[in-house]
Amino acid sequence: MSSRRPRAPLPPARVATVVAMPGPVQPHFLSLSPRVGTFAGRRERERSRPPLSAKKRETTMERLIQGFDNFRRNMTDDQREVFTRLASGQTPHTMFITCADSRIMPELIFNAQPGDLFVYRNVGNIVPPYAQHVSGVVAAIEYAVTALKVQHIVICGHSDCGAMKALQNPSVLKGKPSVEQWLKHADVARYVVAENRPTMMGEEGLRYLTEENVVGQLEHMRTLPAVAAAIANGSLRIHGWIYDIAQTEITAFDPLEGRFRPLVAGDAHAPDATPHARFSTPLPVANAA
Repeated sequence: MSSRRPRAPLPPARVATVVAMPGPVQPHFLSLSPRVGTFAGRRERERSRPPLSAKKRETTMERLIQGFDNFRRNMTDDQREVFTRLASGQTPHTMFITCADSRIMPELIFNAQPGDLFVYRNVGNIVPPYAQHVSGVVAAIEYAVTALKVQHIVICGHSDCGAMKALQNPSVLKGKPSVEQWLKHADVARYVVAENRPTMMGEEGLRYLTEENVVGQLEHMRTLPAVAAAIANGSLRIHGWIYDIAQTEITAFDPLEGRFRPLVAGDAHAPDATPHARFSTPLPVANAA
């Protein structure tokens, strides 16, 4: 087993640039036609829209249904071909585990096409340790690795995370027993920060919690037998990222430096949280006697 350098003390704030996911850049499916409108334009309309009254809630659902109708009506021939091809199966290259937060849209952020990403979302982008909790995320990871043969798994946290804020202020979990129980799988982050940065509060403390939660969930994921075996033979690589919503930037965990650092497209030495593949070299063939 290869030796691992210990993680360095928690670092100061860092800045990053969004990385492009593997594969060629193609027109994104969210922009189907001028009639649908741009994402930026829709975002501005959402900001200016007053809070919905009970009477307008049905209109919200009507908009959703109308959006689906626009999606079908304005689909190009190339896009129809993609869905026809995907109807018989999927071969995603990456599993992307992130928070259920509505502001995180992996397919939009990475200009990904249908079939590229196997996305799993839950509160706090959590992966419980093996044998401690049988959950949907553990089953999804096992399926992704053993059946879909994904090449990468990304665990991605994000800025302004409500789950991490709850770790800072557990009183907000009153009346939410299921959420409270679920977030116990993130206690490792709270403990690490409390022991090493006990005076860090507010936004800076939230950033440390968010980072340490990603690191902790990576370590949990490595306890899953399917993941451990795939990492050991070199068929799987794992990554821990933090997405900054306001800055649209990403930092990635670098275990050699013990910190999160910028993720930049084209960087030949982009951070990677994968341990050494101990069984990637074939056994030597014994000489005939």
